[in-house]
Amino acid sequence: MRKHRSAAVAAASFLLVTGAVIVTAPSAYAGIPGGTHANDRNTDFNGDGYDDVLVGGPRAAVGGHKGAGMVTVQYGGPKGIGTTRGKAFSQNTTGVPGAAETGDGFGTSLATGDLDGDGYDDAIIGIPGEDLGAVADAGGAVVLWGTPNGLTGSASDWLQADDLDLTTGGRFGAGLAAAHFGDTTPGDLLAVMDSFGVTVYGFESAPQPTAKSADSQARRPVQKSRTTLTSPPRQTLSRASADDPPGIQPKSMTTGDYDNNGFADLIVSGTSLGDEPGYGWSFILPGTASNEEPLPITAVRGGPVVASGDINRDGYDDLVTGEPHSPDDGGASMTGGMVGVYYGSADGPAGQEGPGTPPVWWTQNSAGVPGTSERGDGFGTDLSVGDSNGDGYGDVAIGVAGEDIGSVADAGAVTVLRGSVKGMTSTGALSVNQGTANVPGTVEKGDKFGGQVSFTDPNDDGRFGLLASAPGENTNDGYVWVFSAGSSGLTTSGSWSYGPSAFGGLPTDALYGAAIDD
Repeated sequence: MRKHRSAAVAAASFLLVTGAVIVTAPSAYAGIPGGTHANDRNTDFNGDGYDDVLVGGPRAAVGGHKGAGMVTVQYGGPKGIGTTRGKAFSQNTTGVPGAAETGDGFGTSLATGDLDGDGYDDAIIGIPGEDLGAVADAGGAVVLWGTPNGLTGSASDWLQADDLDLTTGGRFGAGLAAAHFGDTTPGDLLAVMDSFGVTVYGFESAPQPTAKSADSQARRPVQKSRTTLTSPPRQTLSRASADDPPGIQPKSMTTGDYDNNGFADLIVSGTSLGDEPGYGWSFILPGTASNEEPLPITAVRGGPVVASGDINRDGYDDLVTGEPHSPDDGGASMTGGMVGVYYGSADGPAGQEGPGTPPVWWTQNSAGVPGTSERGDGFGTDLSVGDSNGDGYGDVAIGVAGEDIGSVADAGAVTVLRGSVKGMTSTGALSVNQGTANVPGTVEKGDKFGGQVSFTDPNDDGRFGLLASAPGENTNDGYVWVFSAGSSGLTTSGSWSYGPSAFGGLPTDALYGAAIDD
């Protein structure tokens, strides 16, 4: 119930709402945008060249406060990730702003990126349940700065909505994304979602070393802009098009360089508002250099789950959308979930024919896809793109958290479809659940295995293994599974799992794995 104060910002209108484009002034920033084809995952907190892993348990009890939330970090190395070098963070960690309180949801959302351009990636943690003064669930976010020793609570920074924008249920920090959207700041820009729209922040350079050391000084956001995509739709969904899309309730974000111009594009995805609510739509906010012609915001059908990567190895990131639950319009493929793929091009993910070009749609009824589309399967619960066998083509992991395994309801599964020169293919498809050989655990009702999926390469061998979580494991305690990758792709051999207790956290009802940075 305390009141935080945001760091002061200088107004900078670099994200326009109409004819929008993420545009900034020139600088010497030499970073690489989000997505996978650029081979930069923005998850190296200690600068050792190995991917690190962030996992959230947003309902973990901390200091006796249920639902306060925790986040764990695991550092990569030649042998990949383990739990011995891991560390847990909460709002009771020394240096982290605030204090653990009931229902805060620290770790509900996660993102990583080098915000201050110092060569060490930083962790951003969303706390959408944070109360600010008398404003319930106003929300906030914390930036943990990367250092040669990894993440530290020291000098971490707090972000929240401006005082005039503080609203009950605003849930600032409900979604996060960071990437090189523009060229004005030395590091990545940070997009923060709330219940109404997205605010984008740019940060100043890392402070110079002092007698106290560089990581003891806070960085300050120096630019900020906001866009809202929740305006009432101008027409009903049945007539909506990419040129005249409905307003959306924002749900998630991803980044990728879909037109290969060297700047990441931001995808804001959600569900439609108005007369026909609940259908997935995604807005594309292009990243563009300040000396280039601004590009407009476009919209495509699909969402509210999104992921990015180069599936067909053509140098353009591709956009994958998941719609695990849609309003029942009589189609089993819709109620069972569907996944769409928009392939990148010089014109972005909408294709050469212009915005709204239909994507390639996939369901569990598509030829070669494991399973059958059934009501409540949740095909597309979560998505991740990564090259699991080192062939240069991004594979797509699809969470199917509502999948029934035999007679066991909502046990959950994960499907992996391979990338190829022709795009995503069901050839060589893999389906995994807790009843699969070599996978630890037991198929149980409500585990929701596949609630989160994330490709990661913590041993830097060029083959991305997979993290898959079951937030409902052990009646909502939550667990994460680790699958290695080899020359043939992902394997269940040697797979292992862990929960929050491996880091000293209390497992009961933690929903551990409800968020994994991707």
